[in-house]
Amino acid sequence: MHRFGPDAGPVVILLLPLFDEHNRTRTFGMAIARALADLGLASVLPDLPGQGESDVPTERATVEAWQQALKAVIAAHAAVRPPHLAVMRGAAVLDSATGVKSVWRLAPVPGRAALNDLRRAEAVSGRKDWSAFGLDSPPANLVGNELGWPLYAALDAQTALEGRDVPLRTVRLDSDPAVADLKVPGPPLWRRAEPGHDAALAERLAQDLADWVRQCDG
Repeated sequence: MHRFGPDAGPVVILLLPLFDEHNRTRTFGMAIARALADLGLASVLPDLPGQGESDVPTERATVEAWQQALKAVIAAHAAVRPPHLAVMRGAAVLDSATGVKSVWRLAPVPGRAALNDLRRAEAVSGRKDWSAFGLDSPPANLVGNELGWPLYAALDAQTALEGRDVPLRTVRLDSDPAVADLKVPGPPLWRRAEPGHDAALAERLAQDLADWVRQCDG
């Protein structure tokens, strides 16, 4: 877990996208965190079990393990004051977590959409039928990501984004037709073949996130 910004004041827990999108946006996420620090806000970027630099194999990752890990991070900061949660893309599967003061979403997609991206990419290499994959099957290799059945099934079951009982803000790129509170120009870095970065977009998103956090803090 990386931490940026001051020791006091609001804290943002920033969750990067899942699987390959995580690797493509890591530098971008770090830039957002550093920009938040420049704006006087602290942030933490945890690697969920089976993601990023976690030593847990991806095939053993589950949504429940992710929820427990996030719960622990929230609890550690809530001892001082409730943190704010920011999620990118497929990490929105976890934004129902309790104990946060607000939720900020960037280009969020439900679990099935995140899984569909992997299935489409895998279909290019020849495999298209996942109907036989089940509880007793070995982990499914989706473009290099080994997914066990519990994770696969949990993602596939989430077909829509959930509402929240705390203040919620959704930000999307202006190329995204879905509904949002704010749309900004910029490239979908999570879809590039290689990791990329857009400094101007990171600064713009950090400013919006900082303004949102301060608004929610009153």
